[in-house]
Amino acid sequence: MSIDDRKIKILQAIINDYIRTGDPVGSRTIAKNYNLGIGSATIRNEMADLEDMGYLEQPHASAGRIPSSKGYRLYVDKLMDNQRLTAEEDLKIKQYIIDSAMLEVDKIVKQTSALLSELTKLTCVIESPSVEKSFVKSIQLIKIDDYNLVSVFLTDTGLIKNHIMKLNSGVPPIETLMRINQVFNNRLVNLSIEEINLEVINNLKKDLGEYEEIFNAILPVLYETLNISDSSEVFMEGTTNIFNYAEYNDIDKAKEILSLFNDKESIMDLFNPSDNITISIGDENYKEQAKDCSIISAEYSFGDRPIGKIGLIGPRRINYSKVIAIMSEVIKELNNILSNQKI
Repeated sequence: MSIDDRKIKILQAIINDYIRTGDPVGSRTIAKNYNLGIGSATIRNEMADLEDMGYLEQPHASAGRIPSSKGYRLYVDKLMDNQRLTAEEDLKIKQYIIDSAMLEVDKIVKQTSALLSELTKLTCVIESPSVEKSFVKSIQLIKIDDYNLVSVFLTDTGLIKNHIMKLNSGVPPIETLMRINQVFNNRLVNLSIEEINLEVINNLKKDLGEYEEIFNAILPVLYETLNISDSSEVFMEGTTNIFNYAEYNDIDKAKEILSLFNDKESIMDLFNPSDNITISIGDENYKEQAKDCSIISAEYSFGDRPIGKIGLIGPRRINYSKVIAIMSEVIKELNNILSNQKI
């Protein structure tokens, strides 16, 4: 059985109504609220066909229908209208841009998560930029006292890694430290963390010559940075937003979503980001706890280089068009802010 124009209009009306009210939709509601030119009996027959085709579901003994994951997929891909931001939403995003301009990258990312959660009323999960995806922009050794240095690694995405090193022979004079800093920067700047390999380290040791103690002190720091398996932090905002949806008044569903929220690594695995926003709905999510969820995910970038993932989690019944409009605008501004970062 093929889905013809009349069925598509009925499906679109049912999904729009269900997103708005959260109540299963009956044929009389569609006949009353939507001018489709057909009676409730015809609509009822078409709804039965749509259920047979897998686009609708009938919860419990209700006379009404709700969209299935397949129905939402058709809606998202073909049927929903594009929505514009409200003046209030636009103002909040502009204020976020102003507030974020002078912050460190991790704080910008955290603030982005809070903003998206507030505007969409969904749970937002975002990872901070991974040092493994960044390039070394600067390495500085700074004197703390006569026997202690702090090494500061800066990346092009604004990440900062600090390590304190104790030198038994004492900290060299400032002029010597400046020369040592120059050696490190000559060898390591513009390399990704992955590119700081054994050959690079051997050349660095040769260049440092008599400053072997500093080399030996900083070498473990380099390897520690190289060997971090998960160097990005995951921020989550709006975890309680999910309970504003009637779907999660069910205790079993509530337990499932809470167990998902407690496993941030699993959540990041569910994201399928690309250059564009991607949406996975219900059964399209391979983890059992996410079978009743929709996940909207994307990448954010530094210049043209993707450096992190961002996603929104909610029930299947969300205002997809509005959420996509908000997420698109916020990610565009996040990318602009990161690209203008100066270190």
